[in-house]
Amino acid sequence: MTRPPGDFAFNADSLYGTSDDRTYAGALSFMRRCYTKSLVGADVVVSGIPYDIGTTNRAGTRFGPRAIRQASSHIAWGPQWPFDFDPFHRLAVIDWGDHDFDIGCTEGMMASVEASTATFLEAGCFPMTMGGDHLVTYPLLKAVAKQHGKGLSLVHFDAHTDTSKSDKLNHGTMFWHAMRDGLIDPGRSIHTGIRMAVGWDDGFDKIGGWDAARLPAKEIGQRIRDVVGKNKAYLTFDIDFLDPAYAPGTGTPVVGGPTTMQALDILMELRGINFVGMDLVEVAPEHDNGEITSLAGASMMYHVLHLLAENRPVVSASRTPFC
Repeated sequence: MTRPPGDFAFNADSLYGTSDDRTYAGALSFMRRCYTKSLVGADVVVSGIPYDIGTTNRAGTRFGPRAIRQASSHIAWGPQWPFDFDPFHRLAVIDWGDHDFDIGCTEGMMASVEASTATFLEAGCFPMTMGGDHLVTYPLLKAVAKQHGKGLSLVHFDAHTDTSKSDKLNHGTMFWHAMRDGLIDPGRSIHTGIRMAVGWDDGFDKIGGWDAARLPAKEIGQRIRDVVGKNKAYLTFDIDFLDPAYAPGTGTPVVGGPTTMQALDILMELRGINFVGMDLVEVAPEHDNGEITSLAGASMMYHVLHLLAENRPVVSASRTPFC
């Protein structure tokens, strides 16, 4: 087969299939997926929110979506271990690009993200979003709750609870606001990886950071599944869940967390949970070293895509050759 022109993100003739675009060249869509605003035929919509005004420590997460896209080019050529199938043969995944909003306007960001995400959900698509600081999860939850109903379970991976009681909106208060709005049910929600004492009395179930690093993944996964039950759930993954040795490029790093392998292993144990949306936040590439944080973020998202695709039939097994 003759190699077609590069830039699969723009030249793909299908939303399915995998491209072997060279890792060091071409358009940097997430996992080389088709870059489009059209939702027709899409199962999963990946988008970015380049926002970091809600940051209380080191800024720079506005560059997170771009960095995750770039890092994803290193792993876009085939399935992620230990899966033996290509999720893009089963799921139609698009990169919608970044949400647009006025710089410096938190209210504008929230309104734009909520409205755009609502269109994804109305089209029957699964929203998978790259932050940005963790405040961006708040408008995402608003949109998901409007579509799927309030009282969602929040499956939260983080070193912090982000449930500080304050009328201020920042990346440490948004889940308190979400609880107050009834968007999430704390009794059916769980924090995993917590390594700070703030917010410990918020009503969530909790798995502390040391337990997350020491307990078997199967035990952690079972506890999360027991908390969520059959409730609809939203998955939010703050990259500072990981120990800074594995994710230094973030705004509020806390030592004593799990490894990337442990995180992937835990995600594997979340099969069966009825997830209706997901985000990965707090990647700040200017504090990174060798793209390891961005690569970790892209890999967590790719792992979840495999889980979403696992029980779906193959639609197209097309693949463009590397050379």
